Amino acid sequence: MDIQLHNSTNTLSVSDAVFGAEYNEPLIHQVVTAYMAAGRAGTKAQLAKGEVSGGGKKPWKQKGTGRARAGSIRSPIWRGGGKTFAAVPRDHSQKVNRKMYRGALRSIVAELARQNHLIVVDTFPVEAAKTKALAARLAELGVQDLLIVTGELDKNLFLSARNLPHVAVCDVEALNPVALLRHEKVLITADAVKKLEAWLQ
Repeated sequence: MDIQLHNSTNTLSVSDAVFGAEYNEPLIHQVVTAYMAAGRAGTKAQLAKGEVSGGGKKPWKQKGTGRARAGSIRSPIWRGGGKTFAAVPRDHSQKVNRKMYRGALRSIVAELARQNHLIVVDTFPVEAAKTKALAARLAELGVQDLLIVTGELDKNLFLSARNLPHVAVCDVEALNPVALLRHEKVLITADAVKKLEAWLQ
């Protein structure tokens, strides 16, 4: 299949296997959930009753005081006591194999193309790291929320977009499903399309 280049009469021949893939919402949901879960630190930790210092001695005798029975001053119902269901460090990551991950990316990219949310350009050069200049170019495109994908990471482009709140820049190697879904539109260069095809086929 062919994709029309933005502001050009030329077209770019792309793979049907990548840009014509069916939309698989359950797969995308599973992969996105796993991707976000893998980013969780899982380092939260609290002290249980047996881990809080002190409380080794029974505070008062079992019977005859008129007070409720108590075995430790570090009971969860006491001030300074342990946590009832103490959190422990854990690994939140979920297993997603390579075939599923690439299948989800293919599905997302194909749907972006079908919904006209994918802007393919021949090149997107940035001569200097100027945020104002990049903002003006994006205003011409009529896009505020944008992900820019290039074949190789362009330092000037990265620095220019760094202060724009709804604009992100990445190369094909750093592309992920969350970034593709987070932005309203995706601008991708022709060389990035070819690298993406080689990766996802």
